[in-house]
Amino acid sequence: MTDQPLTAIPRPAQVPAIPARLEPDAIGVAQDTIIGLASSAPAATMAVTMAGMAATAAYGGGPVIILCGIPMLILANTYRRLNLWNANCGASFEWVGRAINPYLGFIVGWMMLAGCLTGTISVVVVLSPAVLAVFGASATSAWPNILLSTGVIVIMATIAVVGIRLTARTQVAMAVVEYAVLIGFSIWALIYVLGHHPGTFPPTKGWLSLSGIDGKGNLAAGLLIAVFMYTGWDATVYVNEEVKHRRVNPGRAAVFAVALLVILYVLPQVGMQGVASPARLQANASSALVFVAQVLGGGGWAKVMAFALALSVIASTNVGIVITSRIAYGMASHRVLPPVLGNVSRRYSTPAIGTVIVAVILIAATWAYLLSTSIATVFTDVVSVTGLLFAGFYTFTALAAVMYYRRRIFSNTWDALLVGILPLASAVFLAWVVVKSLQTAPGSEKWSLVGILGAGVVLMLAARFILRSPFFRIPLESAAKLPLSR
Repeated sequence: MTDQPLTAIPRPAQVPAIPARLEPDAIGVAQDTIIGLASSAPAATMAVTMAGMAATAAYGGGPVIILCGIPMLILANTYRRLNLWNANCGASFEWVGRAINPYLGFIVGWMMLAGCLTGTISVVVVLSPAVLAVFGASATSAWPNILLSTGVIVIMATIAVVGIRLTARTQVAMAVVEYAVLIGFSIWALIYVLGHHPGTFPPTKGWLSLSGIDGKGNLAAGLLIAVFMYTGWDATVYVNEEVKHRRVNPGRAAVFAVALLVILYVLPQVGMQGVASPARLQANASSALVFVAQVLGGGGWAKVMAFALALSVIASTNVGIVITSRIAYGMASHRVLPPVLGNVSRRYSTPAIGTVIVAVILIAATWAYLLSTSIATVFTDVVSVTGLLFAGFYTFTALAAVMYYRRRIFSNTWDALLVGILPLASAVFLAWVVVKSLQTAPGSEKWSLVGILGAGVVLMLAARFILRSPFFRIPLESAAKLPLSR
C-alpha cells in the first residue's frame, strides 16, 4: 500500500520523518483504531455521563451526541491531514510549533501531557471500585482500593514497556468483551423499553430532537458533556512511529475511531436511558450502567456489566500510560523535556524509562488521592479541567491546519472547505465550549487550569534557557500553493 491521502488535496511537502527508534510497522490501522477507542473508554464514559446527559438534554442526548460528532470527525480528518505532513509522536506539539509558533507549540504539548496524565488519573481512581464491584466487595475501604489500583497500574505499565504489539493484542482482547457487552445491553434495553415494560420511560419524538422532550433540553450543556465524552480518540497519532504506513494509517484510525464512538455512545444513550423512570435513573447516576443491567437481568447480569466497566477503565489506564510516555518521548526528542524521557529500550523498542516514570506518577497520585481528603479535593479540581485541556489543544491543532494550508485555501472551493472553513469552524466550536465551561466552572477549577498553564510556562522557560532546546528556533512552514486539485 502506498501512503496516499484519502482526499484529492495534493500531498503536502513532508517533513523528513525522524528515523524510527520505536518498533516500526508493529501494528495496523485496526489495532490503532482500538487504541483510540480505548483512550476514550466508551463503557466507563457512558457510566459517568448517561444519566447526566439524559437530564441535561431532556432525553434528546442521542441527537446531541451525533451533532457533536460532526466537528469531532472534522478534527480527526484535520489530524489525518497534518500527520501526512509531519508524522511524529509529538503530533500537535510539532504541528503547532512548526505552523504557528514554537513557544505556543510547547504550551500545546504541555496541555497534551497534562490532559492525558490527569485523564488517566481520573480513570485510575475509579478503577478499583469498578473491579471490586464485580466481586461484590466493598469499594469504600482505602487499602483494597490502593493495592488493587497499584497492581493494575504495574501490570499495565509492564505490558506497555514490553512493547506496542503486546499492548495492541491486550487492547483488542479487552475491547471485544467490553463492546460486545455494551452493545448487547444497549439493544436489550431498547427492546425492553419499546416493549413498554412496567417502570420504563418509553421514547417519544422528543428523543429525536436536539431540544429534547417538550423543548426542555439544554443544548449548550449537552454539547459540553458530549465534547468530554469524545476526548481521547487522538491517541491513534501518538503511536504513529509504530504503525504501518506511519503517515497515513494513524490519521485514518483517528477518523475510524470517532465514527465508531458515535455509535458506541448513541446506542447506549438512546437504548438504556428509558429502562427506568427519570427519578430512579438520577438516583443511580453514579452507577447508571450497572443499575440498568440490574433492572434488565438481575444481579448476575449487573456483574457482567461491572466486568465490562472494569475492562474499560483497565484498557484506558494502559493506553494512558502508553500515549503519555510517547508524547513525552516526542517532546524530549527536541530536548524541550529532560532527555531521559526520550531514551528508548534497545530490548523492547519502547520509551521504557518514560513509561516507568508515568506509572510512578499514577501510583503516587492514586495513593495521595485515596489517603488524603485534602489532596483528593485538589485532584478533583485538576481532573475536572481535563476536558478543557483537550478542547484547548484540539482548537490549536485545527488552527495549525488552517495556518499550514493557508496558501491553498483560496486555490479552489474543495481546498477552502477541507483545510480552511471546516477546521476553522471546529476551532470556533471548541473555543465556544471552553468559554461556556469556564463561565459555569467554580473558582477552584479555574485556578487549577491557571496553575496547569502556569506550570507549562515555567517548563517552557526552562526548556528555552536551561536545556537550550533548538526547537524554539525551528522556522515556520506552510504548504505550497498548488494548481486546482480536483
